Amino acid sequence: MKKLFLLSFLYFGIIVSAQIEPRLQRIDSLLTYLEVNNKFMGSLTLREGNKIVFSKAYGYSDINSKSKANNETKYKIGSITKTFTAVVIMQLVEEKKLKLDTKLSSFFPNVKNADKITIEELLHHRTGIPDYINQDSITKEDLNAPDLKEAIFTKITKYDSLFEPNSKFQYSNSNYYLLGGIIEHITKKSYAENIDKRIINKIGLKNTFYPSKGTQTANNESYSYIYNGTDWEQAEEWKNDIAYAAGAIVSTPSDLTQFMHALFQGKLVKKENLEQMTTMKEGYGKALIQFPFGERRFYGHTGGIENFRSNVGYYPTKQLGVSLIVNGDNFNRNDIMIGILSIYYKIPFPFPSFDKINQDLIIKYSGTYSSKDIPLKVTIFEKDGELLAQATGQSSFPLTIKDEKTFIFAQAGIEIIFGENNLILHQGGMKISFTKE
Repeated sequence: MKKLFLLSFLYFGIIVSAQIEPRLQRIDSLLTYLEVNNKFMGSLTLREGNKIVFSKAYGYSDINSKSKANNETKYKIGSITKTFTAVVIMQLVEEKKLKLDTKLSSFFPNVKNADKITIEELLHHRTGIPDYINQDSITKEDLNAPDLKEAIFTKITKYDSLFEPNSKFQYSNSNYYLLGGIIEHITKKSYAENIDKRIINKIGLKNTFYPSKGTQTANNESYSYIYNGTDWEQAEEWKNDIAYAAGAIVSTPSDLTQFMHALFQGKLVKKENLEQMTTMKEGYGKALIQFPFGERRFYGHTGGIENFRSNVGYYPTKQLGVSLIVNGDNFNRNDIMIGILSIYYKIPFPFPSFDKINQDLIIKYSGTYSSKDIPLKVTIFEKDGELLAQATGQSSFPLTIKDEKTFIFAQAGIEIIFGENNLILHQGGMKISFTKE
């Protein structure tokens, strides 16, 4: 009864086209269902060309004051900031103020291998410079430095190189921190001023900025939260200059989809430079990543800072932009995005069940299953009260209950139907029978 109520939830506060489509209603139902089960708080926008077809926020921006998020609520976007940084760098290249083969030594000569590392290698994370956030730690001494940004630049110059420049890809926030410094050195203006002039004001973003202070709830800015099992707890805030040009920008899903549309429509960089940005080297372009969904290829980036998690993707063929920003993370974000896109493209997507699987079913279905049709075994087993499956030589994956006999793994499009001593695995049009050993 509860699920039926959730699926018939009234659709207030959604920005959509004149009459909401059933598939968009179902996307709203999915996110509402996740919200009321304490699995998700955040905001989603779907944009077709210049037209927003769906935009809605879920949960709270400030739980202490009971402030509900809305379509104007602003969130920290983490590493999607890198795409903004890369756009400014490419604009400077177009203005002939910088070359992609310029050496880092022109700006930061004390970084190890600075005379070998190019701007292009910084953009593609191919430098060997260690990550000042994930491979090191920001100390109290750093945080209390008179100039935090300069303290981090100094920290980066002291690292030994991890590998020879351009020999491989390894993601490092240090690369984009340095690019922010290069932007300021060339333009003689702050990173924030460059973002304002070259992107925000140029294409008319309304809710995007580089913050000069901590979260301002009076400006409808959101905190991020961690679920402790019973309640949402506010995550600790970072000082803005810790992330800087690698991850400090604040925005909304609506602005992010507008940004990506403008980028791919040639409003920010020339076509040949966009082609450079979308050229992948070991899976990473110039601050753009490819996201496959079936035969479709989206371009975009992900981000994470404090407990914000963000994602923006753009499918150039259909000019479809999608952005999901999460400020309360208690469910796999990739699964949420798969659900959103599956429903958008009218692909069957059963909602996950958050009911604990009956122990009798776990005992009944656990075991190893083999097939006459393929040389593969599937082992069904229990872990922490959940049912998991694992095929020979592959990683295990969780099974979500659909009914007492049917379980799914939506991410891979797998459906398993159990019999008395057998199971049938459905995936991609295939139907394979397995017998319990």
